[in-house]
Amino acid sequence: ALAGAMLIQIATNFANDVFDHEKGADTHERLGPTRAVQAGLLTPRQVRVGLLVTIALALPFGVHLALVGGWPIVAIGVASILSGIAYTGGPYPLGYHGLGDVFVFVFFGLVAVCGTAFVQLGSVPPLAWAAAVPVGAIATAVLVVNNVRDRDTDVVAGKRTLAVRFGRRAGVLEYAMLLAVAYAVPVALAVGEGRRWTLLVFATFPRAVRLLRVLATTDGRPLNDCLAGTAKLLLAYALLFS
Repeated sequence: ALAGAMLIQIATNFANDVFDHEKGADTHERLGPTRAVQAGLLTPRQVRVGLLVTIALALPFGVHLALVGGWPIVAIGVASILSGIAYTGGPYPLGYHGLGDVFVFVFFGLVAVCGTAFVQLGSVPPLAWAAAVPVGAIATAVLVVNNVRDRDTDVVAGKRTLAVRFGRRAGVLEYAMLLAVAYAVPVALAVGEGRRWTLLVFATFPRAVRLLRVLATTDGRPLNDCLAGTAKLLLAYALLFS
């Protein structure tokens, strides 16, 4: 499951690389980490080939998981691949119409956690749904940092993210709300279900507060550190929660 998910993520990154370049979102003015096509390291055709090869490599893992989990896993795999491509490609790219946040929450939170639980258990217990919410929330927070940082260049490229539509302040507020949700879930589980071990995630709370302050007071390329920091927060949170 992990190998298949990683390959689908790599394929999504390839798709974002080539489609963002073709739509003019990735130029020499890009503030984020270097991308292969944007930097001239690879041609769009080479990245497209890499995309297809990565999907092909993911297929054997998908077949194995389908044999274990049945058709629901096939549906999840196909939906993940198509949505990963549709994030920046196709006639209605999700990321260009303010739907990227929903995409990330669903596929990096609900689908990732609940899909894994289904493969291992044959069902999705309520605790899996509860665990999926904070994971999806912090994963979405990573995207929020990206969109707040890129809002000026996204306007030029016609990329109507939520940060573009509603402004920087709204992006910071969204980030804060996502973190609030992430830390409210373990409290609810501890109080309502007696699962006090979930409170271990509060070891990461000081880092979350620092990252929120950075996002609120920093702009442009320096937000790359906040982006990486939020991704590390997600990893630490998920490990402690699990």
